[in-house]
Amino acid sequence: MVNRKTADAALPAAPEETTLQASSTAATPTESSPRKPGARPHAAPPAKGRWWPTLLMLSCLSAAVYFSLPWLPKLIALSGAGRAGDKVAKPRERVVPVVAAAARRADMDLYLNGLGTVTAFNTVTIRSRVEGELIRVAFTEGQMVKQGDLLAEIDPRPFEVQLSQAQGQLMKDKAASEVAQLNLARYNELLTTRSVTPQQIDEQTALVDQSEGAIQIDQAQIDHVKLQLTYCKIVAPVSGRIGLGLVDPGNIVRANEPGGIAVITQVQPIAVVFTIPQDEISRVQGKLHAGRTLSVETYDRNFKIRLATGKLHAIDNQVDTTTGTLRLKAVFDNQDELLFPNQFVNARLLVDVKRDATLVPGAAVQRGPDSNFVYVVKDDETVELRKVEIGPVEGAEVAIESGLTPGEVVVTDGVDKLQPGAKVALRERNADGAATASISESASPAETESPSDRTAVRGDGAKTTTAQANSRP
Repeated sequence: MVNRKTADAALPAAPEETTLQASSTAATPTESSPRKPGARPHAAPPAKGRWWPTLLMLSCLSAAVYFSLPWLPKLIALSGAGRAGDKVAKPRERVVPVVAAAARRADMDLYLNGLGTVTAFNTVTIRSRVEGELIRVAFTEGQMVKQGDLLAEIDPRPFEVQLSQAQGQLMKDKAASEVAQLNLARYNELLTTRSVTPQQIDEQTALVDQSEGAIQIDQAQIDHVKLQLTYCKIVAPVSGRIGLGLVDPGNIVRANEPGGIAVITQVQPIAVVFTIPQDEISRVQGKLHAGRTLSVETYDRNFKIRLATGKLHAIDNQVDTTTGTLRLKAVFDNQDELLFPNQFVNARLLVDVKRDATLVPGAAVQRGPDSNFVYVVKDDETVELRKVEIGPVEGAEVAIESGLTPGEVVVTDGVDKLQPGAKVALRERNADGAATASISESASPAETESPSDRTAVRGDGAKTTTAQANSRP
């Protein structure tokens, strides 16, 4: 032992390497290093630089949960508000913008609708009654003509020559008749002296009658030629609108040609023939038997423009078995000339009037599985679901038999977003049909916005609003 200690002391002291090893051994003891009796074991310190992966992973997980759940930000906000003041803000009630109309009391006209065709009272094809050259056309195509107006003229010269011939033949036959009458007078004087026989008297009497017959024939021929001259001037047989010309001047026209010269249609007054279902015949017949004059209105093809108003003129005597309809004829003055022959129109026959009916727009009435209902706007600007019994429907209005009183306000637009007790904001429709906010609503737009309408974040990271989400199908 003495020799070993002496040897160790004789060894030179280790430089910096020995110091580093000693510090390293002291800082990091191992199982092989000797421990002093009663000494506590040293705990290994945590490794530096190994905590940041765990922190990064936790941050990513928290962000994913935060952005994937749209309710989490609101929950955190409410939790923070509770910690700050121990009071959670109650979300505002959502206000639904709607368009409404007030029920009104008025008389409701009940109509029967039918498809009709405009027909002229008279349609005349202008034809020449004599043969000759068309020397003049006196009308303008499409003009209104009156009865007796000159339309066309045929060359009259051939008929003037025939008239002169007939007049000359008449003069000749009259002269022959005078001679025959003078001879008959002489024969009667000679009969007293028995210079002539009774047979000669009879023959001369027959000759006088024959000459008088020739005179009548000549007169008839003259009248016939004069009539032909009258036919050379073609006049309008009825008042109406003349169509396009079919023959030009210079052409030879013949009597009763199929095509004719032109066509005149009487358009003032004018008629409309329309049909109604056979089940409605009793309603119409009952009004006619009561002595009432039924009014008829005509509209264009789209049922938007009223063309004329007239009255029912006649009913057909049989039902069309192929369609199950009955034809009716109405008469119109047509002073504004909006009705044209063969025009397609929609006819409306006024058969009855419902007095003091409660009327609402048809858009306000909703059809449920068990009954019809409307949303009534109350004084506190909330809606109430009200069951109603509907009556006749005419155009865009519905008669309410029970469940609603005049003056109550019903929702007509925005019904699909309502439920009983919902808060609403009334809007008004402008002339273009678009809904505009009322004055009270536009003054405070924040009142119509609830926390659910504010911007939220979807799971895919895109921003949207609840109002936009509700508008999606």
